[in-house]
Amino acid sequence: MEFTTLGRTGLTVSRLCLGTMNFGPKTSEEDSHTIMDRALEHGINFFDTADVYGWQLGQGVTESIIGRWFAQGGGRRDKVVLATKVYGKMGDWPNDNGLSARHIIKGCEESLRRLQTDWIDVYQMHHVDRKTPWEEIWQAMEILVTSGKVRYVGSSNFAGWHLALAQEAARARHFLGLVSEQCIYNLLTRFVELEVIPAAQHYGIGIIPWSPLHGGLLSGALRRIKEGTAGRAGETGGRSMNDMAEHRATIEAYEKLCESIETDPADVAIAWLLSRPGVTAPIIGPRTLSQLDRSLGALDVTLDDGVLGQLDQLFPPVGKGGPGPEAWAW
Repeated sequence: MEFTTLGRTGLTVSRLCLGTMNFGPKTSEEDSHTIMDRALEHGINFFDTADVYGWQLGQGVTESIIGRWFAQGGGRRDKVVLATKVYGKMGDWPNDNGLSARHIIKGCEESLRRLQTDWIDVYQMHHVDRKTPWEEIWQAMEILVTSGKVRYVGSSNFAGWHLALAQEAARARHFLGLVSEQCIYNLLTRFVELEVIPAAQHYGIGIIPWSPLHGGLLSGALRRIKEGTAGRAGETGGRSMNDMAEHRATIEAYEKLCESIETDPADVAIAWLLSRPGVTAPIIGPRTLSQLDRSLGALDVTLDDGVLGQLDQLFPPVGKGGPGPEAWAW
């Protein structure tokens, strides 16, 4: 396993992050525990979850599964850099969501209880809360850090200017502020290259891409459909099939390119992300043990300039490419 530091911190994390969103809804608790054990065997020490995962209002299903895994002992908790999130709706009352100080602190305490741990390594804001001032958000986060319940703070789904607002507000309080931004980023979705990644690099914020395979479209979806082995990407309906209809010719050309370099499409997609500036660790979200094992192949893939150029032709960056304003102006 390869390791790096998270943003400008000294925290060491694996170059792949284990996403746990499938734990509970699609993967049984027993299988989820087996996947997490195997992840540690592979050297993956960076785990990502959220209070809303499991999609049962207020239940924190996925966090609870992880907590029962930690409770088995064997040094599991000490080995893991644990990231979870706050913002989403956890009840039917007005203060059961968002980033008010009340909800942040209550959400942290409930996550700690479900996860059966004393601390969260990276506590991430799952979305922007436009009605809560940064002074209130940072005061709540400072309380959690000072009390030892949180080590670092991250964001998810923020725009570049949100990162700037957050960091300048934190700087005024002499607080470390954000150390990571978790955003959708893959060959088909490159909007973050315009402003999010430049802002993150300026402030020393590590990028953690989610949906690196764009719902399975970049993992050899057409090949699996032809073989009759399609899973999520081959199911009818949903974002994957809608995007397949729009990008079918591009996906066909992509899979031919991957075949020409004798590399699995999923490995190419993740290796491309690993080569991008500012990226710390793409999130892999296996539903099965075999999917986890296959995900590690990307670490052995090096894409040369010729292949990278072909990928840019197939999946053009937004505008003229690179950061703004050059991407859209002279």
